[in-house]
Amino acid sequence: MKIRSALWARCLGLIILLCLSPSVSFSKQQVVQPVLTTERAAKAAMAALKQCESSGFKVSVAIVDNAGLLKVQLKADGAGPHTLDSSRRKAYTANSLRGPTQKFAELIVDSTDLHSLAHMNQHILLLGGGFPIKMEGKIVGGIGVGGAPGIKFDEGCAREALKVLEADELFE
Repeated sequence: MKIRSALWARCLGLIILLCLSPSVSFSKQQVVQPVLTTERAAKAAMAALKQCESSGFKVSVAIVDNAGLLKVQLKADGAGPHTLDSSRRKAYTANSLRGPTQKFAELIVDSTDLHSLAHMNQHILLLGGGFPIKMEGKIVGGIGVGGAPGIKFDEGCAREALKVLEADELFE
């Protein structure tokens, strides 16, 4: 029993010595992650919606956070109900795969090995109109636009949102 007490006391003393030693640092490094606020996301979504409306397109716009969860979604008056789902899935896909959805749509056409990418889960949609949102070098979410008559129009409206967000990449 004496040996255990002595060993315990030595271990405790060593721990205290290490904690008090100036050469040992237990400080935490703080990682700063840019945040996509709801206010900024709403302004960006509205900018995309207005861009499409000014061209005569009735679309839905979705913005997800870095976890792929819906942050903001807007549906233009008269837009089809399917546009809600497609815009959300494009935003999710762009955030999750870390790239423009059109890039992945083209990849699966060119490489049969990647066809299963389109079926990873029920949220993936490999159709143009989605972009990741990158701020200060970090992907903080994704945007998707669905309902315009062509990928280039969906993408053009999504780019308006990226401009409002002052995103790192505008995918021109």
